[in-house]
Amino acid sequence: MIHVYTGNGKGKTTAAIGMAIRAAGAGYKVFFAQFVKGRPYSELNVLKNIPSLVVKQYGLECFIVKAPTERDIQAARNGLQEVSAVIESATYNLIVLDEACIALYYKLFTLDEFLGVIDLLKPETELVITGRYAPRAIIDKADLVTEMKEIKHYYTKGTEARKGIEY
Repeated sequence: MIHVYTGNGKGKTTAAIGMAIRAAGAGYKVFFAQFVKGRPYSELNVLKNIPSLVVKQYGLECFIVKAPTERDIQAARNGLQEVSAVIESATYNLIVLDEACIALYYKLFTLDEFLGVIDLLKPETELVITGRYAPRAIIDKADLVTEMKEIKHYYTKGTEARKGIEY
């Protein structure tokens, strides 16, 4: 199955992490790829200690704020190439492509390239794709789509991201 967590609300990555932990707890092998993100987020401290769960980041130190740099584009493209090999290997039961939709939004790789990678998926492998602005083609390909909708967020009142909560 292909799962998509999208929308402007908080919780897309958190939902994917929950599924990754659940799968690892069931004895499954998990590959957790983070596009665009490169910082040492707190959740990685736990995920990296789960033997059946591999985490790779394909972003730089900071999340893209304006236009991506050539380094941002190269990091994402390298990540997509590695993810392609991971999918083809059929080694993992669950593959998470965190912030892949944001990578598409910033044109770090093309939708056609990304769909080509998804098409390599084996029937026995579960795939989770997260990020705002999921393109219609990905939504149509998915078996499950959840939209996180922001109703209210303390960020609008000036609260900065907090360690252990947002990062």
